[in-house]
Amino acid sequence: MTVACEYRPGLEGIPATQSSISYVDGQNGILEYRGINIEELAQSSTFIETAYLLIWGGLPTEDELEEFKHEIQFHRRLKYRIRDMMKCFPESGHPMDALQACAAALGLFYSRRALDDPAYIRAAVVRLLAKIPTMVAAFQLMRKGNDPIQPRDDLGYSANFLYMLTERVPDPLAAHIFDVCLTLHAEHTINASTFSAMVTASTLTDPYAVIASAVGTLAGPLHGGASEEVILMLEEIGSVANVEPYVDQCMERRSKIMGFGHRVYKVKDPRATILQRMAEQMFEQFGSDHYYDIAVKLEQVVADRMGSKGIYPNVDFYSGLVYRKLGIPTDLYTPVFAIARVAGWLAHWKEQLNENRIFRPTQIYTGTHSVPFVPLEKRHSAQDRDMYANLITP
Repeated sequence: MTVACEYRPGLEGIPATQSSISYVDGQNGILEYRGINIEELAQSSTFIETAYLLIWGGLPTEDELEEFKHEIQFHRRLKYRIRDMMKCFPESGHPMDALQACAAALGLFYSRRALDDPAYIRAAVVRLLAKIPTMVAAFQLMRKGNDPIQPRDDLGYSANFLYMLTERVPDPLAAHIFDVCLTLHAEHTINASTFSAMVTASTLTDPYAVIASAVGTLAGPLHGGASEEVILMLEEIGSVANVEPYVDQCMERRSKIMGFGHRVYKVKDPRATILQRMAEQMFEQFGSDHYYDIAVKLEQVVADRMGSKGIYPNVDFYSGLVYRKLGIPTDLYTPVFAIARVAGWLAHWKEQLNENRIFRPTQIYTGTHSVPFVPLEKRHSAQDRDMYANLITP
């Protein structure tokens, strides 16, 4: 007997797992990692400490944090064969495609799948957190025909990434703000890329394939790629005076305004609020950006006209402005998102292993039944086949 089930496009609102990693209250704009509010983590923690919290379930002691940082610093460098592989990538390729290929390639070098061995799990966590930023920075330089810059062990996680992009030690404020950005993007419950990671993890494949699958999912413009689209949108608007006509046009065409709206939040994304403050700090110290004025006006107009529908800025709206001021190229915004989200993906990978069951959702069949097989010599044109198919009811 077939059991009737409700179809929900995109599995919206359907629980896929139980998790203690993060919590979102979309009505009140609350985000917590392991019960700690994101505002408090942004103010008092660091990305590496936050990653430890997410993956291992609690804040580290001073000794535990130092050991974790030291392990990550030791594993930042890439094997020369990974670098050689990257040199063969087309210069026009998107950095997310390069990152997905490199993440998957790590599995070739660390192919032992000892998923019941805590030492193996820790080593995989360390390698992925350590090497993903190096891969992103290396591809950025290689596609311009330059050799990659080696990591510096005397620099912290975020400062080292910015250094590898430019070979200049970043201003302390810039390094701090970038670290806060990574913390804000580190985790966000069961979004598309995290779900992709969990499905892949449930097959008990290696963690490098898990992260590669999540990177591929994050690359889409409806997920991590939105921050790139926001900057392109602000460039298209061009001036504060053009904001209202642009919004009117979008509403008339019913087209999406990038950086606004969220499947969960019905108020302003708490991460967007923090990122806006970060942007203002940067502009105060390093100079203003006229695109910020456009963004503020755009937020105001959208709130006036769509706020009643729960349409407010999400995390992507202000993140691109911060990255732009940091000197990060536009097409690296999503790879930077991936650098941060590796922490959340690994936390869900580790949690999935604790009580694993392979994902196997069902479907609602909408096709036909009892269609006779037609021998090749009796088949007609595509138009005839379509007419024939329409005569057969499901």
